[in-house]
Amino acid sequence: MSPVRPARTHPGPPLRVAVVGLGWAGRTLWLPRLRRHPAFEVTAVVDPSEAARAEALAQVPGARSLAGLDELSATAVDLAVVAVPNHLHAEVAARLLTGNTSVFVEKPVCLDSAEADLLARAERSADAVLLSGSAARHRADVRALGELAAGLGPVRHIDVSWVRARGVPDAGGWFTHRTLAGGGALVDLGWHLLDTALPLIGPGVGFDQVVGTLSDDFLGSASAGAAWRGTRPGDPAADGPGDVEDTARGFLVAANGVSVALRASWASHEQYDVTRITVEGAAGTAALRCTFGFSPNRAGGSRLTLTRDGRTEPVPVPEEPIGAEYLRQLDELPGMLADPASRGRAATETRLTIGAIERLYRSARRAGRPAMPAGQGAP
Repeated sequence: MSPVRPARTHPGPPLRVAVVGLGWAGRTLWLPRLRRHPAFEVTAVVDPSEAARAEALAQVPGARSLAGLDELSATAVDLAVVAVPNHLHAEVAARLLTGNTSVFVEKPVCLDSAEADLLARAERSADAVLLSGSAARHRADVRALGELAAGLGPVRHIDVSWVRARGVPDAGGWFTHRTLAGGGALVDLGWHLLDTALPLIGPGVGFDQVVGTLSDDFLGSASAGAAWRGTRPGDPAADGPGDVEDTARGFLVAANGVSVALRASWASHEQYDVTRITVEGAAGTAALRCTFGFSPNRAGGSRLTLTRDGRTEPVPVPEEPIGAEYLRQLDELPGMLADPASRGRAATETRLTIGAIERLYRSARRAGRPAMPAGQGAP
């Protein structure tokens, strides 16, 4: 993993943070960055695994080691970073919120609209704030694309794709079982893609039409796994290769007429992992080619272009280390936590994103039903 850039300086005392959940995300994404960031002090680590807590305390030796949420007091922390497995995100975050502890939940914030409503109710009933989001929108190249797209006139179409060559995470573990992960590549990679596309469509704009397809051609392949993620003994697991999709494709039409083509693939026949975002406007097309995430299987840096009147020109993109977007995301959390306008914002954005994902899954499962015998109508 490449070293990250220095964190933004922070006025005032650091926020006291508890990291709840010490799987791959907790121990690899959040603990190292929180420990080095001047705006935060990790004062507690929470996980039922004693071994996981001991490993975390090696990074933050002054933190309290807690086996469960019952031991975490709202008066002892200013923010809890929720990094538990997907199926526990909403339950844990809602419990913390109702106890008046503000939370930050990275994607997927929840697994369905009912969980989104649970989080919204918990935030409304408490003296605490729900913060959420995807690190992808904090990338320097994605921000450069957004600035370029703002000059393209009305947006007509957006094409977003994240295609890994090999990258099925923890095959046979919780990540590849629907009841634990909520879905496969669509929930995992697709959340990032939708979180990137929605600001380009317009604030608060939902989708009128959604269709999608799913496939799992690579799920059981030993060579398609994300070896770079690694695993820890004791990580939640289930039997068998899994029952989620490794690829999702969709086409969505927003209420304002903007269309979105989406593809999220954990594995493919490609040589390298590639993320592509293309924004077609009335006055031109902006296209970004890069690679989201931490996989080392990438072709190179980011490439941003602008096409107008038959001419395509490169646009300079700031270079940054892999993972810098996560540190930039942390830079913004203190301001968001202090801003009264943050209340309710994450719940609104989450409803839009999970609503689109639910509809893509419903469409794909309807399309995947066995064909009816001739002469029989659809059920």
